[in-house]
Formats: sequence, structure tokens, C-alpha cells
Amino acid sequence: RHTQDIAQLPLATNTGYLITVGDVADVVMRQGPVQINHVERQRTVSIETVLPDDIPLEKAMAMLETDIINPLRDEGQIGGLYDINLSGTADDLSKLRAELTTDFHLAIILTYLLLSALFQSFTYPLVILLTVPLATFGGVLGLNIVQLFDSSQQFDILTMLGFVILVGTVINNSILIVYYALQLMREGWDARSAVKESVRVRVRPIFMSTGTSTLAMLPLIIMPGAGSELYRGLGSVVVGGLAVSTVTTLILTPLVFSYAIELTVRVKGLLGMKKKAVSTAPTVDSPSSTTAAVERDS
Repeated sequence: RHTQDIAQLPLATNTGYLITVGDVADVVMRQGPVQINHVERQRTVSIETVLPDDIPLEKAMAMLETDIINPLRDEGQIGGLYDINLSGTADDLSKLRAELTTDFHLAIILTYLLLSALFQSFTYPLVILLTVPLATFGGVLGLNIVQLFDSSQQFDILTMLGFVILVGTVINNSILIVYYALQLMREGWDARSAVKESVRVRVRPIFMSTGTSTLAMLPLIIMPGAGSELYRGLGSVVVGGLAVSTVTTLILTPLVFSYAIELTVRVKGLLGMKKKAVSTAPTVDSPSSTTAAVERDS
């Protein structure tokens, strides 16, 4: 009865004639979806999963990518009319990762501009920021060491936040060395002696500040308890970055800073010679003025 009623529904054509649904389609009764969902005008089928407590969301996303999505793409079953996209909490996590990556680069740029304004130089801040890649390597190393003992620890959002924290933390040691060396040079010390004295004087404060920060972060890594897995990644990144950057800062920063000073002196010397050559260049009288002078003498 219902199919017959639907088949008798009128339809108006472009020419103004009335036809029925049964004239252009076969109306049959069969099972179908209760509702059809669309995302960006594409039909979608949503599958929701509830993860076990011992599997982090990042690990589940990696398992879906490697075990399901990538094999289907390699076989050509998806990628054309059909595709699989992670949404919900997984999509929010991916967007947050992209935002934190942007924030990391923005933190480096803002730090460089601030140091350039404070030191009134574009060269010395580059020497200071050399500790950031070393701290990043140390953070990755610290996270890998923790993962050897706890395989459930993943590269989550709080772990990424640890790398952003490192940008503003590890540069303090280099700032101590560079600032004190420049102060000694203004007092008349030569560059090499100023750098050596700066390292000798600042090595104790550097180890003291780094040691206290590292010891304060250790409970986040080694202490068990509810919620400890949330901050273990952040603590491992900060501790690893501080440890590696502190050792390398005492070696790399004085070396690069010495070369930067020599390069700056040479560049200023070349610019000064050019300005002096321009200011002391002899002037040549024009032919018209010389001719006029001869005529006046005659």
C-alpha cells in the first residue's frame, strides 16, 4: 500500500506536464539506513570506538594508520570515491599537534627578535639559539630512554609542550656566557680571554640552575601514581633537553661565539675601510671650472 502511494505521487516536468514517481522509478520496499549523514556534501558512515585504558589515543591512531588505512590505500580500495578519515577526538588531537608545532616555531622567532633587541645585534642571538637544536635532540633522547622502560609512553600533547618549554629554558645558560663575555670586552678584555673568563665564572651558576631544574623534574618521571603517565613524557623531554644542552653549551657556545666575534670585527673593519676610502678620495675639478680659471689668469 505504501509503495503504491509513493508511486502515485505527482511530479512536474520542465515542460509543465505532470507525471508520477512510478513513471520514472521503481518503488520497492527494502531495508536501508535510518538517516544519511553528510560531511562537506559527501556521504559518510561513522564508526565509533572506545579505547581500553591501557592504550593511549596516539598509539591507537598509529595502529589504525599502519594496520588499516595504509594497506587499504596501497591496495587501491580507498582513495577515489571512498576514503577513511579520523575524526572526533583523533581529529582534534591532530589539529592540536599542528598548532603546537606552529607555536614552537613562533617561540623561536619571538625569542630571536627579543634577544636581537636586547643585545642590539643579529649575530649574537644566533649563537645563543644554537642550544635549541641540541636541547631538542636531548628531549628526544630522554623520551626514548623512558620508552625503553615504559612502552606505553607516547609522543602526546604534553610531551610536545615540553619542547616549547625548552625553547625558553635552555637559552639561559648561553645568555649568561655571552652577556658576561661582552661585558668583559667593554672593559677592555680581548675576545678570547673574555670568553674563557666568562665560561670559568659562569660554569658554577649554570650547573646549579640546571641541577635544580632537573632534580625538580625527576619526580614527574620516576614517581608512580594516578595520572603520572600524563606528565612523564613532559618531564623526560625537559630533563633530557636540559642535560644535553648544558654540557654542549659549555663547549659549543664559547667556540661559536669566538668565531662570531672575529667575523663581526672583520666585517666592521671592511665597512670602515670602505667608508674611509670614500671620505678621503681626491676631488677632480670639472673641465669647465679649469678653463674658467685659466681665462681669468690670462
